[in-house]
Amino acid sequence: MDSGESPVELKKGKAKKAKESLLKQKSPAEFFADNKNIAGFDNPGKSLYTTIRELVENSLDSAESISQLPVVEITIEEIGKSKFNSMIGLIDRERVDEALYDDFETIKAREKRLAKEARQQEMQLKKAASGKTLKEPTAAKGMKGRGETSIYKVSCKDNGRGMAHDDIPNMFGRVLSGTKYGLKQTRGKFGLGAKMALIWSKMSTGLPIEILSSTRGQKFKSFCRLDIDIQRNIPHIHVHEKRENKELWHGAEIHVVIEGNWTTHRSKILHYMRQMAVITPYAEFLFKFVTDAQDKNVTIKFARRTDVMPPVPLETKHHPSSVDLLLIKRLIEETSKQNLLQFLQHEFVNIGKSYAERLIGEMGPDFGPKTPVKSLTSQQLVRIHQLFRQAKFDDPSGDCLSPAGEYNLRLGIIKELHPDLVATYSGSPQVFEGHPFIVETGVSVGGKDVKQGLNIFRFANRIPLLFEQGADVVTRTAMKRINWNSYKINQTQDKIGVFVSIVSTKIPFKGTGKEYIGDDISEIASAVKNSIKQCCLQLKTKIVKKIQAREQLERKRILKRYITDVSSAIHGVLKETARLQVAKKRRYGEEDAEMLDNVLANVIKKATLEEKLAQHVEQVDFEMAMDFATHGGVSEEPREAIFLLPLESKSDFVQLHTPAFVIRIFQ
Repeated sequence: MDSGESPVELKKGKAKKAKESLLKQKSPAEFFADNKNIAGFDNPGKSLYTTIRELVENSLDSAESISQLPVVEITIEEIGKSKFNSMIGLIDRERVDEALYDDFETIKAREKRLAKEARQQEMQLKKAASGKTLKEPTAAKGMKGRGETSIYKVSCKDNGRGMAHDDIPNMFGRVLSGTKYGLKQTRGKFGLGAKMALIWSKMSTGLPIEILSSTRGQKFKSFCRLDIDIQRNIPHIHVHEKRENKELWHGAEIHVVIEGNWTTHRSKILHYMRQMAVITPYAEFLFKFVTDAQDKNVTIKFARRTDVMPPVPLETKHHPSSVDLLLIKRLIEETSKQNLLQFLQHEFVNIGKSYAERLIGEMGPDFGPKTPVKSLTSQQLVRIHQLFRQAKFDDPSGDCLSPAGEYNLRLGIIKELHPDLVATYSGSPQVFEGHPFIVETGVSVGGKDVKQGLNIFRFANRIPLLFEQGADVVTRTAMKRINWNSYKINQTQDKIGVFVSIVSTKIPFKGTGKEYIGDDISEIASAVKNSIKQCCLQLKTKIVKKIQAREQLERKRILKRYITDVSSAIHGVLKETARLQVAKKRRYGEEDAEMLDNVLANVIKKATLEEKLAQHVEQVDFEMAMDFATHGGVSEEPREAIFLLPLESKSDFVQLHTPAFVIRIFQ
């Protein structure tokens, strides 16, 4: 039967179907370029914030990995259109059709705006004349959409480990390559970091990234200028050379030019730096924003307040209850152990020899201690996985974790907020899904630049979390599960700071932005609630003592207020009694008669009684204060100990960490 199609048409149809059936592949770099919101590059403003965040956290990780007290310098330089055009070799061009641009203002719109500004100015003058408080005039609306953005050169310099010369291109120009893929507590999650900043730079400005780096004792600096081949996920190197390093500097210095929006995310960036200074008081930060408008320049230094650093987090092995089938297969491929008994003992935590033998016995007759681990079938791997899910295992210890420590958390809060009262608590290691975690909490009352009500500060693996706060487990716990009134704290009127830091080998972030921890993991929710309550109990004790001291002062003030009237009344009664004694209408004992004679002789005056009563009030107040102090109280405002930095020294010492203090044994 004739289909009515010619051979040429049939051939074209087959070619079209074959073309449609071809699979398309994307490189990791192309995937993240298309889905940049996954890495926190939602818009120009958020992209500027995320770039700074990634560079700062990489710098801290780099310095902490060699136990070097971090010094991090961040500079954001606003680049005007003319300067940017000269950087890329583009000649400025005057506008021909003004109405084509989204910042174009018609004559009618301009007249309307000027009239509105005139009315506002007139109202300001009237308010000034009447003595009323003046408000800042409303700023004119800027350009719409992407027109609000500007070009910024972001620079970050640190004193960390530095990078090997040959590794730099792949560390910055190849997505999903890095050093943070072991099972350990890390600030990073996806291994993106500065790579995503480079992708955003390529998308928004087209300019390459510049890296200057050197390791300890290295006599040269590595300089590299590169961008990334998005489709192939490989670095495109412009310059890669070695330069002289006379000062033996070590660390990294990174420069990237990106599109951003400082105006919309200024507060977030500064808030992030302040919170980072709270959680890392052993680091020194210097932040600068530079623009042509001198009055808008910003320079903030967050000084170091301690030289005690948390221990470096250790890489650990997987807990049996947390592994999946795919991970078991990968561990078998990578293990150097030959038989099943050795594999179970050495690739997982909390499986000793005797327990491994019991597990193997439970697996069935097809398994034995000497079974070659590489020869296990898919069915046997499923059996191992099922047993791991059903068997009992001891919880992993928290030895692999590196919390900030109560000392650092407390010091950071005092340094940045200057609160009236502060309490901290570090919980013991707990477990969810086989992963250990520690919750550290601080609660403060009062302070500088703190708003009334709850001010919540969240940290995950010592990273400040600033977005999507409403759904976070810390926010929900602090606002809904804590009865602040029962701890003598007014939730709406007091300035309350709640600081919660969670560290773990796996932070259960919700969503792709890594900005909040969900409220659905009962172990974490319970630990957060308990740690906040422990801080509140400490604060309640301090607040009650303050209330008692205040009441004591109030009693003293009231007694002193009536000394004059009481003295006058008593002196009058004594005088009248003395007259009655002279008239022999009453008889008194020898001592009383002598006192009454002194009253008549004006030896005991009204001023004498006032002095004696004042001394009595002071004596009673002193006795009450001593009794108060004996029971652990204080009669003055609580004071925080001042930490003084030690003089620079090169003494060798061993440092032992506990949640509450640090012991140094000098050698």
